[in-house]
Amino acid sequence: MAEATGPFYLLRAGTGRFLCYWGPGGTVYVTDATEVWAGELGGCLALGCRCPPEEHGAMLRAGLGHGAAELSLGRGSATLRLPEEPRCPALALAQLPAVEACSQLQALIFGMAGCIESLERRLEVAVETLASSCSPEKNATRTQQLFLPDPSPRKSRASDSALPAKRKVPGESLINPGFKSKKAPSGVNFEDS
Repeated sequence: MAEATGPFYLLRAGTGRFLCYWGPGGTVYVTDATEVWAGELGGCLALGCRCPPEEHGAMLRAGLGHGAAELSLGRGSATLRLPEEPRCPALALAQLPAVEACSQLQALIFGMAGCIESLERRLEVAVETLASSCSPEKNATRTQQLFLPDPSPRKSRASDSALPAKRKVPGESLINPGFKSKKAPSGVNFEDS
């Protein structure tokens, strides 16, 4: 039996939790980890579906993705409904025999393990990439660049935009720069008092 590749969706029906996923060939599976129900998207025409299987599959995935799908269980069967979508209201699922269900659960477990392994590898690569771009040597260099003046003889961009320092002109007021006294500064005469 071919391994499941996902995507995987969690469903609730009553007090139970279920996992819904796609298998090869567009087969939809639902399991509670002990029993398995399966249905073909092409087989939903008997329940009044008026859309092609590919479109129904896309709608079902979207409904499962945002939690709009409902699962109802019967004796030996189940129905997966999209109450918000009147054109494709339900998908009939038949309960698999115990031997086939066991084989399908095995394929599910190994399929999920493959997905987890792939995600772990991708995560390791991302962490290594992030760690190498944030190494202490690079961070120390960046910190020095932020807080220390540029030791190179070339002018920095910040000094190009700064205004040049003004020189003090004799007779110019320190309190009101730009105002020049009309008289020469003379100091204080203490003898007149």
